[in-house]
Amino acid sequence: MIRVIIYLIILAALAFGAVWMADRPGEVAITWQGRRIDTSVMVLLAAVAALVVACVIAWSILRAILRAPETIARYRRYRRGVRGYRAVSQGLIAVGSGNARTAKKFTAEAVRIAPREPLTLLLSAQSAQLNGDRDGAVATFQQMAERDDTRVLGLHGLFVEAQRRQDHAAALGFAEEAARDASRPVWAAQAVLEFRCAAGDWSGALERLDQNLNGRLIDRRTYRRQRAVLLTAQALSLADSDRARATALAREAAKLAPDLVPAAALAGKLLGDAGERRKAARTIERAWRANPHPDLAAAYAKLRPGDSARQRLSRVETLAAKGPVDAESALAVARAALDAQEFAVARNALAPYAGAPRRRVAALMAELEMAQGDEGRAREWMARALNARRDPAWTADAFVSDHWLPISPVSGRLDAFEWKDPLAGEDHGPVIDHRAEPQVPATVMSVQAGPAAAPGGTGVPQAQPQDAPHPHPLPVNGEREPPRQADEEEPRSPRAEEEQAQQSDEEESRRSPFFGGGRSDRRPRTAATAVESRTTRADMTPVAPAVIPLVHAPDDPGTNGEKPEEPETEAPPPPSDGWSRIRALFRS
Repeated sequence: MIRVIIYLIILAALAFGAVWMADRPGEVAITWQGRRIDTSVMVLLAAVAALVVACVIAWSILRAILRAPETIARYRRYRRGVRGYRAVSQGLIAVGSGNARTAKKFTAEAVRIAPREPLTLLLSAQSAQLNGDRDGAVATFQQMAERDDTRVLGLHGLFVEAQRRQDHAAALGFAEEAARDASRPVWAAQAVLEFRCAAGDWSGALERLDQNLNGRLIDRRTYRRQRAVLLTAQALSLADSDRARATALAREAAKLAPDLVPAAALAGKLLGDAGERRKAARTIERAWRANPHPDLAAAYAKLRPGDSARQRLSRVETLAAKGPVDAESALAVARAALDAQEFAVARNALAPYAGAPRRRVAALMAELEMAQGDEGRAREWMARALNARRDPAWTADAFVSDHWLPISPVSGRLDAFEWKDPLAGEDHGPVIDHRAEPQVPATVMSVQAGPAAAPGGTGVPQAQPQDAPHPHPLPVNGEREPPRQADEEEPRSPRAEEEQAQQSDEEESRRSPFFGGGRSDRRPRTAATAVESRTTRADMTPVAPAVIPLVHAPDDPGTNGEKPEEPETEAPPPPSDGWSRIRALFRS
């Protein structure tokens, strides 16, 4: 709106000036070399304006002619730049998509058009890497490292190539050179820190960490955590040579990161050995509240080496009460209770986790049952421990260690180890675990002795309805047998003979010292479970002890949807040994 008003004002001024000049034409006389020209002011002004326009046009034409070579050169540079930009763009896209052939083509075009451009050098290096030309990539990165504008990028490329060929000394040199640059790249500072940690130079690593903090490459929280890890590693290296220095370093690390288990456990152990048990207890308790761990429980229980097992149990119970209620607390109490032979305390501690136990829980339950004399239950828990899910362990980059390490042996990362399940976050299929046999409701089925219970029969009870016997018992495969005549005598099948022989073998195995622990008057729990399951389910194949459930695949319905008849085959004679029978069931 303002521009319109200004335009109207200018237009009005010009119109006013034209009208004013028209009302006052005036006269102008020009005498030059004896000639006189008389005209009006308006004509003179028009002539001057035309002369000015002609001069401007003439000057523009002359200037264009004089600057034609420069203009043509600039236009050619522009076209060359556009083509080079297109070649670099298409080449980088090809490199990103993994198309080595196309990347090589556009790289050659970009090198021909703009060989010294930074993006051309970058494209050349990445194309060489994509095509497997390591020497060409190194040469290109070396050219970039010699230029001021691409120096850090070239050093980064040289660092990566040195790591790929396992030349750690050269990689460290490139990282340190890049870390001294004014731009302070984060990758160089982190690489120098990790290289010094891998070499065991904990003092140099701490110095580099301070430089990273001063350069604002890491925040204060990350600095405290990494410094605690480095101090713990340095304390571990000095634990045998300079215990006083190691104790001071471990205490500082525990203060910087109270949830760092190795620092607290080491500080507690060193303080306990030095006689400062109260400080050691406070350090371990503070770490336990933040992160319960078996190493903390073990260090806390050994604060007084001369204590009895019951005193250690009391101390562990005190520690467990000061932290969260979880599996680690229960396992620590159970371990101490087993050492003190307080079996009721151990069983109560493990009871909430016995439904779906991990390996440590199952192993402790097996040890508890063995200590109480029930070897059958102990073997059952040991079998469950073999198939149970793994317990948490020190894990870093899919590497599992039996003790904590400050850096990962796979990637070299600092503070990479975590106390977690090594298989966490992955689908590993169903876990084989204990499953109780289903019980038949009394209102639906009742166990009655049929003809097989008579002398000479199989001795296996038949499951019949409670009101009246069912004329068509169901076999294992779910098909009904044809109806029998009332006066037809039931023949003895090979299954009946097999069942009778198997029961006799079980009686012998219960009297065997290997299966029953040398006592014939006590029946093992696993064998009892198998016998009870056979007495409650009619005409079924004997199963193994209830440790590993057997899952059978469904039958093929066939092409017409009908279930094909399976040929009856005579079952092989059962082995004489109890464990051999279990293995034979898995082979069938």
